[in-house]
Amino acid sequence: MSHVPPFTAPSTDDATRPVPAGIEPTLPVGATAIVYCEGLFGEQDGKTANGLVRFSERYEILSVIDSTHDGADAGAQLDGVPNGIPVVASLTAALSRAGRTPDYLIFGMAPADGLLSDTHRSVLLDGIEQGMHIVNGLHEFLNDDPEFAAAALQNGVTITDVRRPKEKKDLHLFSGRIFDVTCPRIAVLGTDGSVGKRTTATLLVQALNARGIRAVLVGTGQTSIMQGGKYGVALDAIVPQFCSGEVENQVVAAFLGEDPDVIVVEGQGALSHPAYMSSAQILRGSRASGVIVQHAPKRRMLGDFPMMPVPSVTSEVTLIEAFADTKVIGVTMNHEDMTPDEIAPAIGVLETETGLPATDPLTRPLDELADMVTAAFPELQPRTRLAN
Repeated sequence: MSHVPPFTAPSTDDATRPVPAGIEPTLPVGATAIVYCEGLFGEQDGKTANGLVRFSERYEILSVIDSTHDGADAGAQLDGVPNGIPVVASLTAALSRAGRTPDYLIFGMAPADGLLSDTHRSVLLDGIEQGMHIVNGLHEFLNDDPEFAAAALQNGVTITDVRRPKEKKDLHLFSGRIFDVTCPRIAVLGTDGSVGKRTTATLLVQALNARGIRAVLVGTGQTSIMQGGKYGVALDAIVPQFCSGEVENQVVAAFLGEDPDVIVVEGQGALSHPAYMSSAQILRGSRASGVIVQHAPKRRMLGDFPMMPVPSVTSEVTLIEAFADTKVIGVTMNHEDMTPDEIAPAIGVLETETGLPATDPLTRPLDELADMVTAAFPELQPRTRLAN
């Protein structure tokens, strides 16, 4: 295995400006990784693996472990477009395919309870024994588990618990510094959890930058942090009193650190969701200038709560605009369970129902996504013309 230096936490100096690195220690860019996602790749609870396969600035993803899709190409399985990342049946197969011991084994699942099963423990401990560092996005912190801590020490590897929050003395209350952020803040919210908000936010940043509009992403979940985002916080692991302040802190850090034209903030859950409050804290902390709502028209019940129906996109738009001093500027669609022929008509229905522009970021030109922002914020148009 190539030598990977231990993780080092970023320095903190609140007297100068907020720390932009979020809660995760800095990792070496380009490190190789296997993603463990048994039985859930391509599913809602496999969203961490799904996100890393689609986009990662931090790791070279060598393979995904999921025996139910053994032999598939991860990109083809997920989005219908091959990307050369194989899906394999086991850690043994992944190591054999790699031809060497990769640097990291990443836990790629995000179950609702955030806990580790006995099978998961066995695979991760095997990875440690093989000499791989572990990246864990669960609420269960493996560094606090005596068996994992001893195994890591014995094998000379590290465990990163991405959701472990900072010490309370280092957390931020809402301060009002967000009012000094002069560029638009776009929050990508949704009608459910695991509906594609992070993917849409990532693609929006790429689309705006391609136009010469300097856009920066502020992540609010463990997956965006694992993907290599410079600014972010695992919001659902923070004491509620500090949540809006932590969002504000990261948005201010992105503004000071990057001098962007636009800041895009990843959403979590849904404002209407009975189990999650993160969307409220994101709206309060970022003081979003505009909101894009992600919706899956074929999804009838909430992903992890099948006793609760998914709200209509119109009701979610109304709720967001009543809750915060903001405006919804567009709707993005998750085309799960749709045939290709159903996508365009479904987009048309969303536009008719809401009176807003709509698109599917994974199947339609990304210019349509960027157009939502430039139409809502005309001051960005001169930058677009200069870039062209």
